[in-house]
Amino acid sequence: MKYYLSLAFVMLLMVSCKNETKTETGNAANVHKVIAQEVFHVSEYTYIRGLEDGAEKWIAGPTTDIKVGETFYFGKSMEMPNFQSKELNKTFETVYFVEHISRTEDGLKRPKGSGTSTATTGTQRTTVEKKDIKIEASENTITIAELLKNRETYNNKVVQLKGEVTKYNPAIMNVNWIHIQDGTEFNGVFDVTATSTDEVTLGDIVSFKGTVVLNKDFGAGYVYDIIIENATIIK
Repeated sequence: MKYYLSLAFVMLLMVSCKNETKTETGNAANVHKVIAQEVFHVSEYTYIRGLEDGAEKWIAGPTTDIKVGETFYFGKSMEMPNFQSKELNKTFETVYFVEHISRTEDGLKRPKGSGTSTATTGTQRTTVEKKDIKIEASENTITIAELLKNRETYNNKVVQLKGEVTKYNPAIMNVNWIHIQDGTEFNGVFDVTATSTDEVTLGDIVSFKGTVVLNKDFGAGYVYDIIIENATIIK
């Protein structure tokens, strides 16, 4: 997700979880002006304790070179109460996941990454580089190309895939986000994202099965055309 989670993004680059979430609309223009009080970078995300109109709040978004004392802007966000970050070893009473952080208000009109081709097309998604790999499907698996070409047929069905882990974002909304490639593609898309409670490492060759979900909207601008949910790694 650059989160996109992405959130992510999301990224961030997100998936249904036990935590209660809600989209936070903000002011009439849906633009927040915040002064950074504290900044932490983890993996590909930035956590910022910010001051907005005299009130403090924690914001999490794509990696951003914001320094303490600087002013930044964000638009739509998703509120996550009691969110635990394993990378920071910290539980936030409330954190707002945002799709984009900008030093200028105008910068929100065209978020970083917009117009860039992304794997498994969506809104505010992580840009992923195509790897030079070739992984043969086994008797029980299908290729990424097959999945994408026949996505409507596989919608809401359990599928099994095999590929290399090309991106890994752990412990976001109680699940791990796994990008895989197998060397195949369809209409320029070559990457599939799965959510799982199982742990992997970048570069691992894994087989997993999970449920195909189309047009998954996690709110705050995070939309997946296709995603594999509740994936389990097959040992």
